[in-house]
This record gives sequence, C-alpha cells and structure tokens, in this order.
Amino acid sequence: MVGRPRLVIIGAGIVGCALADELTGRGWTDVTVVERGPLFRTGGSSSHAPGLVFQTNSSKAMTEFAAYTVRKYLALGTFDQVGGLEVATTPERLHDLHRRRGWAESWGVHGEVIGPEECARLWPLLDRAKVLGGYHVPTDGLADAVASGEAQARRAIARGARFLGEHTVVGVEQRGGRVVGVTVESADGPRTVPADVVVCAAGFWGPTIGALAGVSVPLLPLAHQYARSGRLAGVRESLPILRHQDRDLYFRAHGDRLGIGSYAHRPMPVAQHEIAARATTMPSVQAFTAEDFDPAWADAAELLPELAASKHTDGINGVFSFTPDGFPLIGEAAELEGFWLAEAVWVTHSAGVARAVAELLVDGVSTFDLHECELNRFEPVQLAPAFVEERGRQNFVEVYDIIHPLQPMESPRPLRTSPFHVRQRELGACFLEGAGWERPHWFEANAALAEEVPERDEWAARFWSPIAAGEARATRERVALYDMTPLKRIEVSGPGSAAFLQYLTTNDVDRKPGSVTYSLLLDSRGGIRSDLTVARLAEDRFQVGANGNLDLDWLRRHAPANVRVADLTPGTCCIGVWGPQARELVQPLTDMDLSHEGFRYFSCRSGYVGHVPVLAMRVSYVGELGWELYTSADLGLKLWDTLYREGVTAGGRAAFNSLRLEKGYRLWGVDMTPEHNPYEAGIGFAVREDKDFLGREALAREPVRRLVPLLSAAVVLGKEPVRHAGRTVGHVTSAAYGHTVGHAIAYAWLPVELAQPGTEVEIAYFDRLVPATVAAEPLYDPKMEKIRR
Repeated sequence: MVGRPRLVIIGAGIVGCALADELTGRGWTDVTVVERGPLFRTGGSSSHAPGLVFQTNSSKAMTEFAAYTVRKYLALGTFDQVGGLEVATTPERLHDLHRRRGWAESWGVHGEVIGPEECARLWPLLDRAKVLGGYHVPTDGLADAVASGEAQARRAIARGARFLGEHTVVGVEQRGGRVVGVTVESADGPRTVPADVVVCAAGFWGPTIGALAGVSVPLLPLAHQYARSGRLAGVRESLPILRHQDRDLYFRAHGDRLGIGSYAHRPMPVAQHEIAARATTMPSVQAFTAEDFDPAWADAAELLPELAASKHTDGINGVFSFTPDGFPLIGEAAELEGFWLAEAVWVTHSAGVARAVAELLVDGVSTFDLHECELNRFEPVQLAPAFVEERGRQNFVEVYDIIHPLQPMESPRPLRTSPFHVRQRELGACFLEGAGWERPHWFEANAALAEEVPERDEWAARFWSPIAAGEARATRERVALYDMTPLKRIEVSGPGSAAFLQYLTTNDVDRKPGSVTYSLLLDSRGGIRSDLTVARLAEDRFQVGANGNLDLDWLRRHAPANVRVADLTPGTCCIGVWGPQARELVQPLTDMDLSHEGFRYFSCRSGYVGHVPVLAMRVSYVGELGWELYTSADLGLKLWDTLYREGVTAGGRAAFNSLRLEKGYRLWGVDMTPEHNPYEAGIGFAVREDKDFLGREALAREPVRRLVPLLSAAVVLGKEPVRHAGRTVGHVTSAAYGHTVGHAIAYAWLPVELAQPGTEVEIAYFDRLVPATVAAEPLYDPKMEKIRR
C-alpha cells in the first residue's frame, strides 16, 4: 500500500492497542481506534484475562509471537517474568513434555525438563508424590493485559493516534468493493469515520463486525471458567505460572491467593446475540456456574493439597475466542478490499500478532511465517457456521490434550471425499484427514505386501502401518494408483493469463500449449509462498496445481481485469499412476501415444482412458515413470475402475511421503515456507533469472542455510531440534522411513557450513539423541533415469 492511509482499528483491547502502537511506530499516524466500551478496561476478553504467557507451541509462528510479546511487555514494565512450569502426573505427559521442550529449542526458546524435586522447589504447594517431572521455561510469565494495552495506546496517542471510547460500530461503509469508512454511534449520535483501511480487532465481537462488512469471521466465542482460592500460606507472587494439563488446569498467584483456570468443563459457546444479554460485570463475563467448576476444584486440590481447606471464590465464566483450527485470523478479507482482521488472538500472542499485521500493512509482507494464521486459509466448507461451532467446541476440549501430528479430527467426517472413496473403503483404507478431505494413508487389502521394517517407537508407529512399505515397494517395482484429488486445482484463463503467470511465478511458463512447468510463488522479499505445477492447456488457459486456498486467494488478488481465476477442485479429481509398469498399464486403454518420444516428461495432453476423457500430465511426485490423470468428478469412479485390476496396487499417503522424501521433493508449508528462498530450499532450478517476476530483486543468491536430507538412526516426527557439537543448529521438517534406500530420512534446515554430505549431527527426539548424517540428494535415482524412460 502506497503512502500513509487513514486507518481505523475496531477494538481497544490488547490487540487493538498493540496494533496502534506498532503502526504509529512505523509512521502511520492517521490511526483511529474505536471501542464500544470504556478505555482501557473495555469489558472485552483482555479485561478479565489472567495474563499467563506460556511461549512454547508446536507452531514456530505462535512461539515467535509469544516470545516477541514477552520482550515487548518486559520493556514496557507490564510483564512479570516469574517463569512457567508444566507438570506431568502421567508417564505419557512426561514423555510429551520432552517433545514440547524440543519445539522450544527448535524455535529459539530455552526450557528444560526437570525432576519432581526441582518442581517441588519451584512450587512448594505441589504434592510431590503426584508429580513425575515438569517442563520449566524461565522466561515465561504474567502479562498485565489492561496495563499492557494502555501503555501501548499511550505511545500511539503520543504519535498522533486517536482513541474513541464508548463508540459502537454500527456500519462498515464500502464503495466499489472497497471499505471507505466506519459508522459509529456514541452519546453525540451517529457519525462516519472515513477510512482507507479498517482492521477488526474486536475479539469475540468479530463475527458481528464481520457481518456488517459482509465478511465471514470463522470464530466461536466460548466461556471459560476461572476462580480464586482463599488465602494460602504457601502462595507468593513469585511463583511460576503453572499448568496441570493432565487435568486441564492452570494456576497463577494473586498475592496470597491462587487463580485457577479450567478447560475441563463442557464447552459453553455464546452466540453473538447472547453476549450482552448474558453479561454480568462486563460483556466478557457471564455468571459463574459452580457445578461445572467443582470437579476442577477437586482435581486442583489433589495436586495442591492446601486447597482442600479452602474454597473457590470470585468465579467467572469468561468469554474468549476459538477458531476451527486454533490459530488466529490475520489478513485482508477476500470479500472486501481494505477490511482486515486481527482476531482470535490471546494475550500470549498479542504483541507478536500486532507486529505481523503492522508489517503486512506497511511493508506488504511480514517477518513471521503466517501461513497457518492467514485468514483466507480456510476452504468454503470450513466457513460453515456449523463447522465453525463444532470445531471450536472440539478445540476447547483438546486445548491441553496430547495431539499426534497426524491425528485427524474425528468430526465432522467424512466431509470431503474423492470419487474413489467408495473403492478405497472396499480396499480397507485407513483414512486420515487434511483440509476436510478423507485421505487414505494405507490399505488393509495390501496387508500381504507388508514388509519387515526397523521397529519404531510408540509415537512414530502411530497412524502408520508396515503395509506402507509394501505399497512403496509396489510403486518402485510395478505400478500403483494414488488419489491426488485433494491437491488444489486452479484454472487461470483470459487474454492476459500468460503475462500474468509469467510475472507472478519464478519459472518460464510462457511456453507452447502442452507444456508443464514447475514454478514458485514468491512474496516481495523473495520468500516462497508456494510451489506450483503450471500446465498450459491453450494460448489463454492454464491449469495450476497448487497447495491450498491461500494460493487461490493470492492469484485472485493479483489478477488483472483480463484474467479469470477459478477453483476447479470441487468438480474434478485426479489419479497418480506411477511405477515402472505405468506405461504398460495405461497404453492399451488410451488413444494417446505414451511412448517417451510421443509424450515427454513435463508435458500434458487431453485424450481418453477407456470411456473417460482425461487431461494427462507426465509428472511424478514419487520419482517413477507415470502420469497424473485428471477428469471430472462424475467420471472419477469410472476412471478408477478402468485402471484398477489385478497386479495394480492402491497406494496411500504413508508410502507417498516415503517415496517423495527419497526423491527429495519438498512439501510447501512443512519443508519450506515464506521464511525461505528458493536457493536455500534447494529449488533454485525453478527460478529463471533472465525474466522479471515478483520478488526477483529481493532474492539472496548466497544462502546462509540449506534444506538437506539426514540419514538418521530412527524415524522421527518433524520439528525436532538438530544439534552439532553440543549446540542447536537447526530443526527437522519432514521425516519418514525410506523403504527403497533402507534408512530413516529426516529433512532439516542447517547452516550452510554444516550442510555438507558426511556431517555428523544429532536430532533431539523426545528425551534422547538420535545420531544422523547429512547425505547428498536425491537419495534415489540421482540421474533421473527412472522417471524419464
């Protein structure tokens, strides 16, 4: 965005105040913050929040948001760095605390797993006999949410920002698809505040503001219980904040009393029209339901016996926000230009999210990797109010649960199914879930193909089967069918489509019809927003294989008037036919010449397979000869039945992941993100430096880190820290067992000086160190002989 626009922030809670501070600190001083409540104890979630800041999260971005929040509020004098302690009362929780410590190490936060004696020293009220160990982070602590918000607001006001308390937003004005102002009502009557940009930071009121703008805000307000104990002799202000996640509890000191928060009760959703009607002392506080809290109090007293002689008081049911996937909502709405969200943000991440939004507004790109948090990440089905409520409820229930990285949501399922789903069920598919899609990970019908593989620990063996080894072997030696329907398919068409894609992507896609090109989307700093397969079907029509809804949104935002961008995914499907016998299987069924000379690698054409019209692309994500065959959804089952016969194996995602890692194929969002550029990610071959494209000028050609394969002594999960000579030097991205190469594989980011084949490192996996060695890539078929025959 050019210049310094007029900006209105809706909401003067901690997020709105932090955003005003971040923006005015970057020179945007025409900032008006409107708040329906009084300043600065507004009555929103910030006003009752207990302020505990535990930094560790499985998400790098969320951890970095929290770490920045700690640093900023420490500097403001509104943060009490008492440290954080998470205790384990079960072996499973203690094991998981080691995993959490690993995340923190990977993302730059120091923590350590400690024994019961040290836990009791830090928290003398603990029943030592109940505690098996704990995870201690000295830099965690308590943020005074109201004071933090006001301190940031005062700085923003000093730079020129205006804060208007007791001004209720009653309209979001727009013209020509763009926001132009906000209408507010106050004691002086209604008026419109002109705006070029509006940011909704209204917290649990977000859906109401979104409705005024015609924007979907997938957020569910839920009441959460918090109460205080009576006076306790052993309580002091310096006690670390405490989590007892085995019972969904957390604790903090209030003078000589304890504050106790519980997620153990039933989910208590609050509809937008119920918030004010059910409020007590402020809109975010509802009447305390003691019967819901009594079991939590008993659990708390079991861990902290001194509570047994006390009673809980001052209880509240405090309202705050949950989203379908537990991440914030950040970014500009697809429905209305200039209307932004900074929603579903807890105090823990408030300053970090505000900085990210300010960076996006001022610079057009953030220093954080935001792909998990971007507003437009959701598929349309995930915006359904019923989906938002059900998933919000479940996220509340699971907030302290031990979640495996492959663990699928249990409901609503099935939600999205490919046309092959009925046959996959007949073959005994074990389905996991991604973006709502049912994805087979292996097939029980292939049990006879299962092979002996090295034993895995309990975590690596979960949501996995040795059948995957047989499916991988069948792909390498014969032929297998893979359901590629969940991959996003986008049509880009119109007279300006070639020029548009040529500028927006890094590779040369302006080639003759029938060509397929692997290319990248970069942001203005040269970070990888996505990787794409671009097939030119005609002079003015392309089919783009993308990673998800963020790519669709990015293309639509940048498309000129003479380019149409459409999502083909719901009406189409795709089968990957891969293996050395792929040509032998398909050639008798088709009118196309599938010889190597007649159908070159990375090319496409239309034809028939049996009775089914298909678009065939000669590309492979497993490193073997084969094609992706696309057809309409109504003919998908017929295509499957035409191809599936004796000797053909159905392959699942577990085998697919193993095969792609052996070949060194990157997975966007896991192996590479906007934090990385193509050269350090090892995909510089997709960059044509002799043409202009978005992000070209910002590309650094000399990497300081690289993504490399490690051959490890055991299968790990991903996100573990990598150490060398006793220091942390990087982290794991993807991991699997390579059934062809006969070794566990872990891709990892390492400094360039350690990225040389033969370098010995260690992966900190739970409570042990796994030896690993940097290897040359690709591990399989380095001369590309298998795929180009």
